[in-house]
Amino acid sequence: MRAFRILLAHELRMLLVSPATYIAATLFLLVMGFVFAGILETFAAAPQEGSPAAVFFQLFWIPVFFMVPLLTMKSLAEERRLGTLETLLTAPVTTPQIVLAKFFAAYALYLGLWACTGGFFYILHWFSGAAQGPDLAPLIGGYLFIAVSGTLFVAIGILASALTRNQAVAGILAFVLLLALVIGTRFTATLEVLKLDHLAGLRAAVDYLQVFTHLEDFTRGVVDTRQVLYYLSGSALALILGILGVEAKLLHS
Repeated sequence: MRAFRILLAHELRMLLVSPATYIAATLFLLVMGFVFAGILETFAAAPQEGSPAAVFFQLFWIPVFFMVPLLTMKSLAEERRLGTLETLLTAPVTTPQIVLAKFFAAYALYLGLWACTGGFFYILHWFSGAAQGPDLAPLIGGYLFIAVSGTLFVAIGILASALTRNQAVAGILAFVLLLALVIGTRFTATLEVLKLDHLAGLRAAVDYLQVFTHLEDFTRGVVDTRQVLYYLSGSALALILGILGVEAKLLHS
């Protein structure tokens, strides 16, 4: 555990001293700030169903598709390209400790960026002068969804980085995998062929994988333990595959 804590502290320190981290954070907050401003403008123009928080979190895919690959693509691919991963493994550390340290560092930054968006709602409440606070159910549920689903999204990014030496390829691979998970499953659910009776089991499996359905449940205050288990087990599987991928590449290098 001491070796893991040292590795995690090192990864967090490297992220905090990297200019790319602050550039990514600035772009993230600018984009999400403009998105939030657009949502408020829409609500001010005409009454809308739901709340600004629920609509805001429906656009979670924007940072997932672009920020997660940026945060994770260098984690293992760059280490392997520079040959520092082999050097690191000569120390008393294991491959799982290295992969997990990189995962938790990227996940902490991912959560930190999303936590900064909480300031949007605070500013909204402060400027509105409303005596009653904002509706907390979609707000808490939305951030809980971000935290739970983020484990799988970041783990997929780490897996993509573990499969190649090229960080650009890792970023593209992570983008494609995340796109398939979030949008691909939603598109698959609309296929007419899944409405056939003998494909009822496959249709149920595809419905279970619907990320947008999970988000709707969370923002309504409904936390299904099956959904939580899906993200946690999926992230564990992705990290195990990432560890095996790193070890396999090291054996053949």
